[in-house]
Amino acid sequence: MSPAADFAHHLALATLRDGQRLELSTDEAERAAIAERLNLLGLDRFEAKATLTRNGDEVRAEGRLRASVTQACVASGDPVAGQVDTAFALLFRPEPSVDPDEEIELSEEDCDVIFHDGREIDLGQALADELALSLDPYPRSAGAEDALREAGVLSEAEAGPFAALAALKGRNEP
Repeated sequence: MSPAADFAHHLALATLRDGQRLELSTDEAERAAIAERLNLLGLDRFEAKATLTRNGDEVRAEGRLRASVTQACVASGDPVAGQVDTAFALLFRPEPSVDPDEEIELSEEDCDVIFHDGREIDLGQALADELALSLDPYPRSAGAEDALREAGVLSEAEAGPFAALAALKGRNEP
């Protein structure tokens, strides 16, 4: 399934009202597609509540995203269960017309903008992307330390600069 199809929730700009409230939730097939795209072992719940604010062709979606995920431990590959409960604020703007040879400067505010085609926004895909950004980048299971030790990976205390100094201290004493 393509990323555009894993949780599409297209909203026509012509039908959006300022202050409109939405509750979105996924079905089993959508959760499976999102889990595959985000390389999750499982996605048991993915839902969001949003309030839309409209200003011409700009639409702001603010609300809360909740999900129950299972990720692979970075050290052992074991399943690691996790919860995502995060607020979001998304701004949808029409795709700007830009001269391809023109240099563009983006402000910090521009980095959180999602462009639309002028006809509709895809709130579902934007929320799936928000979920991706909210995941633990280094999930660890209870057995992660053992798996790392077996692989010969030193702990931070063993590999740090103070561990090297401590090892040297014993060598110089008579």
